[in-house]
Amino acid sequence: MREKLHIMIVGAHCGDGEIQAGAIAHKYAKAGHEITFLHLTAGEKGNPAGTSVEEYRKQKIKEAEKVAAILGGKSITLDYKDAELKLDDEIITRVATIMRKHRPNLVITHWENSIHPDHALCPRIIQAAQLKAGLPGFNLEGLAPHYYGYLHSENWEDMEEYVPDIYVDVSEEFDTYLEALSQYWFIMNSTSFRYYDYYKALGTVRGCVNRTTYAQTLKYQTGGNVRKGASIPGLEL
Repeated sequence: MREKLHIMIVGAHCGDGEIQAGAIAHKYAKAGHEITFLHLTAGEKGNPAGTSVEEYRKQKIKEAEKVAAILGGKSITLDYKDAELKLDDEIITRVATIMRKHRPNLVITHWENSIHPDHALCPRIIQAAQLKAGLPGFNLEGLAPHYYGYLHSENWEDMEEYVPDIYVDVSEEFDTYLEALSQYWFIMNSTSFRYYDYYKALGTVRGCVNRTTYAQTLKYQTGGNVRKGASIPGLEL
């Protein structure tokens, strides 16, 4: 029997992980694998006129839950404040504990370089939590150690030196992905960036390179694409 996988997509804000890897997530969910979207913050400070920050936080959490359900996953939103993330032991320990509890096979998160401070911190938190979750010397609520691998996904704010390593055909999943994105108010109504148009076009462009209708991409962490062994990968002697 094929092993059931658990893929966790970690974004700085509600909406980040979904736009970056939502179609990939849906593809794996359709194949029977477990999908979790973990949001470190709700991204509540982009609140529309007439809606308070706290009201918008609640709205985005509800939107995230609806989007996750459409894509075949579940949603978890932590209570850290938008645009105020910090790399400290408290958040590292909390994320490491979550990783031990949920035990993902793979984590997908932001690329290392970003114009948004929260985005740039997110992969650093994931990397630090990877070590803490994996080392048995840390006692995290009595949970067994768990070491996970992670990859980066594509976000318009995180494009400095982002060159894809992996292209995934999501042609059959893309319509559902777009339907899911449309549940987020900011994606459909932002006056500062055309999110929906951008990610539809990006999927098309990546699909052209992949020789498919649509594609989404992933990237190894810096140095992570190095392969060591006795022969060329795929051409073993």
